Amino acid sequence: MGGTVAADGVTARDLGLRGPRGWAFRAVSFEAGPGSLITIEGPSGSGRTCLLLALTGRMKPTEGTATVAGAELPRRMAAVRRVSALAHVPGVTDLDPALTVAEHLSERALLQRRFGDSLRALLRPRQEGRAARRERIESALTAAGLDLESLPKGARTAVRDLERAEALRLSLALALIARPRVLGVDDTDLKLSDVERVAIWELLRSIAASGTTVLAVCSEAPDGTVRVSTAGTAEEADTGADTESESESESESESESDENGTDGKEAADAIAQAGRA
Repeated sequence: MGGTVAADGVTARDLGLRGPRGWAFRAVSFEAGPGSLITIEGPSGSGRTCLLLALTGRMKPTEGTATVAGAELPRRMAAVRRVSALAHVPGVTDLDPALTVAEHLSERALLQRRFGDSLRALLRPRQEGRAARRERIESALTAAGLDLESLPKGARTAVRDLERAEALRLSLALALIARPRVLGVDDTDLKLSDVERVAIWELLRSIAASGTTVLAVCSEAPDGTVRVSTAGTAEEADTGADTESESESESESESESDENGTDGKEAADAIAQAGRA
């Protein structure tokens, strides 16, 4: 990421979030130091994505507290959003299949310059601003391990033509353009081969080693991470959404839909209902 960045740890104390259909997760407690790789582990429908969004300031917890990058949740959700970024969250950070990789990167860099950077950076001369955007994009691509030359049409490759692992790396690169202190990644190990899965976990370890605290949602966490499980955290009587998701997974077609991000779809709907800062 172009050098080590400042980072802070993440802690949670009895954190819980109750939505319209019951508890998404409850009684989550853990502590992780700066630059940790934190894995949010559990079956689909167990509130993994909701916990990820809560810890990055996108969803308001119902009970308990958390501290992220020195800011307390839920009191300072906006402060947490300013220092965190999300990647690969279905229904929240979806890539546009019609756009090319270059178009996605350029758009994100321009948005970052307009809304995420300081006024001083915004007032840079045009040529200097372009050079800064190119450097930021190249740094993010390097950190995400995405080699544009290896793509079918290079930077002009449409998102619809990317392999699953390539799309994940692109989503990571887009998030890293903001140079976040906390990075949230959803569906980290979904539909990846064993080789791809190992490579992605090594990538996330390297991002964490550079100083960015990483929160990664997965079905099965690798060794050497700070494991946070959502399995069984919500009260059984209040998990209507999870039970419904599990019941639907019995049919093949609905199981496919679940694999494509049931957690993320429900979380996207819940953002507006659960409340934001």
